[in-house]
Amino acid sequence: MKKLFIIGFSILLVNNLSAQKKEITLEDIWRTGTFRSNSVLGLVSMNDGIHYTTIKKDTIFRFSYEKATAPEVIVTKSQLLINGSTINIDDYQFSSDENKMLIASETEQIYRHSTRENYYVYDRTTKTLNPVTKGEKQMHATFSPDGSKVGFVRGNNIFIKDLASGKETQVTTDGNQNNIINGATDWVHEEEFAFSVAYFWSPDSKKISYYKFDESKVKEFSFDEFNNKLYPTQYRFKYPKAGEDNSIVTIHVYDLASASAKLMDIGKETDQYIPRVKWTMDANTLSIVRMNRHQNKLDIMFANATTGETKTIYSETTDTYIDIHEGEGDYVYFTEDKKSFIIMNESDGFNHLYLYDMNGKLVNQITKGNWDVVNFKGIDEKTKTIFYTASETTATERDIYSIQMNGSGKKKISIEKGTHNPEFSNGMKNYINTFSSANSPSSIAIYNAKGKQIRILENNEALTKKMQEFNLSKKELFMFKTTEGIELNAWMVKPPNFDPSKKYPVFLTFYGGPGRNMVNNSFDGGGYFWHQMLAQKGYIVMCVDNRGTGYRGVAFKKCTYKQLGKLEVADQIETAKYLGTLPYVDKTRIGTFGWSFGGYLSSLCITKGADYFKMAIAVAPVTNWRYYDNIYTERFMSLPQENASGYDDNSPINYVNKLKGKYLLIHGSGDDNVHYQNSMEMITALVNANKQFDLFIYPDKNHGISGGNTRLHLYTKMTNFILDNL
Repeated sequence: MKKLFIIGFSILLVNNLSAQKKEITLEDIWRTGTFRSNSVLGLVSMNDGIHYTTIKKDTIFRFSYEKATAPEVIVTKSQLLINGSTINIDDYQFSSDENKMLIASETEQIYRHSTRENYYVYDRTTKTLNPVTKGEKQMHATFSPDGSKVGFVRGNNIFIKDLASGKETQVTTDGNQNNIINGATDWVHEEEFAFSVAYFWSPDSKKISYYKFDESKVKEFSFDEFNNKLYPTQYRFKYPKAGEDNSIVTIHVYDLASASAKLMDIGKETDQYIPRVKWTMDANTLSIVRMNRHQNKLDIMFANATTGETKTIYSETTDTYIDIHEGEGDYVYFTEDKKSFIIMNESDGFNHLYLYDMNGKLVNQITKGNWDVVNFKGIDEKTKTIFYTASETTATERDIYSIQMNGSGKKKISIEKGTHNPEFSNGMKNYINTFSSANSPSSIAIYNAKGKQIRILENNEALTKKMQEFNLSKKELFMFKTTEGIELNAWMVKPPNFDPSKKYPVFLTFYGGPGRNMVNNSFDGGGYFWHQMLAQKGYIVMCVDNRGTGYRGVAFKKCTYKQLGKLEVADQIETAKYLGTLPYVDKTRIGTFGWSFGGYLSSLCITKGADYFKMAIAVAPVTNWRYYDNIYTERFMSLPQENASGYDDNSPINYVNKLKGKYLLIHGSGDDNVHYQNSMEMITALVNANKQFDLFIYPDKNHGISGGNTRLHLYTKMTNFILDNL
């Protein structure tokens, strides 16, 4: 009797403790900052590799990597005075001798990567602050390598400011809105090749290489901007859709001494891409990466910066596409001894590092195996030790490794299972690592190059304790096999008081696009807490990475080539079938949600896969790849003129007659990326098919649909739709 009493009391105590736990609200996630995590902002390694700087409370501090000493104040906002007023520090960079700082302030976002701001030079010796220039805001300001000058872009032209004399030189003069761009990128190159600064100082500071984009033949896209005005205005910009004309790109080198520019020879073909330009260690040799329109052939050329003559030293071809966007950082790394370069490619079926000499001859493959390198992080030039992250253990995790340049001595540096993202010091002696796992917020710590922890900078202890106050479930990662024998990675969050004898509805979330994973052993911030909130309300939340996603080799990633949507929706239907075999799932109540490519996939699920899904939410979806930009779309689909069936056979617009469940379509009217047009055409098709659906438009909001109260409103709208229809 005593034992029974103790067992019964223990069960009652556990239930009471569970009952006392808090329930998550949308306000907790999107308004009050209950689950806000801390980070380390403005991280910059200093030249000595011994110190680094960060920003905190409008002050830039200098810290030691290895010693837990009090930080040195580099500069604080109160010192940054212009005409009696202080400026905010939005971003900063040091000159090469670190005596001067370039500070960006009053920043305005343009597109995903580009901004315009006012730049100021702060002299650490004289404690003085001066604007780089006068007039309209600038873009992409950078110090010359010797620190004597600052380059910047204004009005689609490049300028140079001599800091000693104060003289301002205009490098280009033909810049013109929606026509000619110098030193910055057009919309599609910024979005799909992930760079916006398009001019580069030579190592000796005597030359500047730069892109020139001739947009004159590119068609304009426009949308209304309302902004509480009596008459809306139109925003117009050049946006090349699939199969349409691109900018004509040329590469030039400006010589500061002669004040003249030389055109580099990139071939007679103008319908091509130049996704990367970078100076080699030789101050007169410029490397230029060239790709054909189909993005299945890539060349690296070396250009003589004085004559403009070029020679091709490396070429790569594939039957599908070459993903220049894969990983972070530069596509090619040139070693300091001027003898070799390192690149990543997928030629053996997985993404690996290779070493070539400067004539383009393969020296050796550095990494090997049936796994993908994720990011090249740098090299210790003295010891010839390369550092990189990889998904060697599983596609859901990222670990840190070191290896010798000759491919020997590979070591796994990181220990914890999860996702590691290191930022190395100059000289590669230490790194600051951001780590998280599926159920644990980010922790940030300093390590030496061998992986030994020196000290913790931020462990988000307050957030971890706060989470313990709430009724949370464990996010579980697993793998299941489809009826086709395909193994898919997945995660699942069950209700906190899960009862396997009951049947639960399932909320299926995904992205599913080429090379992009959502099933990761990493913390998902606001998304994590929204999923926990839905689980608290009695839903199983699940995510699956379908075929076409990344870090499982070429065969898995590129099998969707020319047929985007076909295998992806097949795998999500297979997910629904798998869920139907689980005794605790109500297979008649499976809903889907996705944003962007995920919205496209969700729209396909509720139409083409109508027999398996009860409801779908699609945020900012592509509804036909003919409406999306050409660099991204043609990389995976070829041109619509060559693959019309691939475009049309997998467009949800062409399956609206199959719609049976509840469908919520959401879009921002100011989306410069996936245009509002996509949803308008989907609406037209739904109306023509006499299909009822729900629609919500966020005026003037871009692809991210955020700002002010917007995210709270959006997630309230979606949550209510789930509660009402699933």
